[in-house]
Amino acid sequence: MVMFLKRLSLTGAAVVLSTAAMAADLPAPVIEHIPEVPAAGGWYLRGDIGYKVYNEPNTTFNGNSGLLRYDREELDDAWMIGVGVGYQFTDYFRGDLTIDYETKAKYSGRGPCVCVAPGYSIENADIDVWTVMLNGYVDIGTWHNITPYVGAGIGASYVNVSGYNSVNPDGTTPSYDGSNGEWNLAWALMAGASYAVTNNWSVDAGYQYRNLGTGKSVKIHDAGNTRVEFKDITAHEFRLGARYTFDSYAAAPAPSYYPAQPITSNF
Repeated sequence: MVMFLKRLSLTGAAVVLSTAAMAADLPAPVIEHIPEVPAAGGWYLRGDIGYKVYNEPNTTFNGNSGLLRYDREELDDAWMIGVGVGYQFTDYFRGDLTIDYETKAKYSGRGPCVCVAPGYSIENADIDVWTVMLNGYVDIGTWHNITPYVGAGIGASYVNVSGYNSVNPDGTTPSYDGSNGEWNLAWALMAGASYAVTNNWSVDAGYQYRNLGTGKSVKIHDAGNTRVEFKDITAHEFRLGARYTFDSYAAAPAPSYYPAQPITSNF
């Protein structure tokens, strides 16, 4: 009986030691930490520069002889610079509010002259524009960090006409001293593509068609309400810009815990 108990004790000790050794050989439980994933939404800042090609405006003069229309009109190209703030609502839609300044463009044209020597007067002026636009964009998709998009915008433009000068056929020069600004409804259609340089920075190249409304010169001295009006000021813009998107992370799910498998033994 004593011998049996000794053998039983030795057997139990061997089982305990064997189980401990097997447990030591098992890997530790795995806790998988899922990394943070950038959320679709996020605020961003943008800055743009661009080159503007104007179309010919429709210019008229409401003189004493009635409404006169100018011809041989030309509005020179100009530069633009702008800033804005926006938000990426989903992977496919974003919007921003932008403020742009468009540098002075030289206007030239001629108008029929009926009050003095017959012929045409030579007209010159400078036109510069401020715009405030609310824009929406559809990001079509992303391939190799390139995201093409289309969009539209609506807002207001402040069209300023300055330095107006008129030379009649007889050499007289009516006086248009000073400048005059007018607020207008403005809208734009746009398309382009952005390239993600990093998670935060992207560059943007795009085209915009802009309708800026109407501009008016100051009134001519000693001639009542007569002034020159520039209607349908439209332009093609070619823009290059950069966007900085602030980090915005979605809440990560709780870590996944994988316990070690239970040990089974058959004796």
